[in-house]
Amino acid sequence: MQDLSDFLQPIEVDVLNDDKGYTDGQFAKHISIYESEMPDLEDIDIVLVGVNEMRGSGIFLGESYGPDHIRRQLYSLHYWHTDVRIADMGNIKTGAELTDTYAALKIVLTEMFRLNKTVIILGGSHDITLAQYEAYKDLKQIVEATCIDSMIDLRGDSAIRCENFLLDMLTGEPNVIKHYNHIGFQSYFVHPRMLETMDKLRFDCFRVGIVKENIEEMEPVLRSSHFLSFDISAIKSSDAPASAYSPNGLSGEDACMLTRYAGMSGNLSSFGIYGYNPDLDNNELTAKQIAQMLWYFIDGKSRSKQESRFDEKHNFNEYHTAFAEVDTVFLQSKKTNRWWMQLPDKKYIACSYNDYVKASLNEIPERWLRVQERN
Repeated sequence: MQDLSDFLQPIEVDVLNDDKGYTDGQFAKHISIYESEMPDLEDIDIVLVGVNEMRGSGIFLGESYGPDHIRRQLYSLHYWHTDVRIADMGNIKTGAELTDTYAALKIVLTEMFRLNKTVIILGGSHDITLAQYEAYKDLKQIVEATCIDSMIDLRGDSAIRCENFLLDMLTGEPNVIKHYNHIGFQSYFVHPRMLETMDKLRFDCFRVGIVKENIEEMEPVLRSSHFLSFDISAIKSSDAPASAYSPNGLSGEDACMLTRYAGMSGNLSSFGIYGYNPDLDNNELTAKQIAQMLWYFIDGKSRSKQESRFDEKHNFNEYHTAFAEVDTVFLQSKKTNRWWMQLPDKKYIACSYNDYVKASLNEIPERWLRVQERN
């Protein structure tokens, strides 16, 4: 493994816990932590990396130390999933310029992806997503990307990096994004023409009300994603006081469900959670919310290990159906109850039970249609 100590700062675990100590059942006793020496990553499934960089928000000139507040809450939670092994690699060293921090994170992520690790980024401002994406671009890996955010950060007229970074990510050349999903936007924060543009590009955007009413429909979206970027502004401020952005949005439970779905994805290799400012937090409630979201991501990761391969036919129920003169096959996992549907090219895509019901009623599932439009 490349020596990453030039880009990472170790963690002072005792400082996080005010010297109170941790019990055997808590996360801190089961995570390999970079305190003085880099942890051995050979048997590790998930790697945590903190980013203190907040200059992209246009508000802060320095560092937020948000990742350590999140760690304090995560380390104190109880460790249930012994089949998921976790390492904490510390925090990315903040560079002289914003782009230096991006570059350092990209180097660390690229190395982790080469080692086939899933990375959780305890981020600074939402523009750090750009560095998350650049690691895939560096590896020339074609990806499906998903953002969970109350806004769509495509404001070309804004000088604030976290409000316009999606322009570079979605339109920069060369580009490795096969498809983009946006979950949880709030209509009054988004210009109607922006949504029209996203639709013309065949990107899928899901309004917060639709997400809350049919949250299980987001599972196939996240199952197909290679990386997830979550801005805590998507969570209503009563459930995440440090967000302080909107009284409306996802509930804390919604956020935990979505991150559990993300953890269940066999494709997803990075999950960044951004926008946390501890100075705005109330009794570290937002840090606790994020820590619990991470717990559910790990729960999903544990569940994903139980899923069967497609060639293990005995572990799937197979349903043949036809809609609009198209014969297709649906598969349902006996282990996780998740669904897939076959396309005309015989490839399978993630879907939901509702897609199967629609097909059985001779209706074309919208998910099937959208994929066909993009092909």
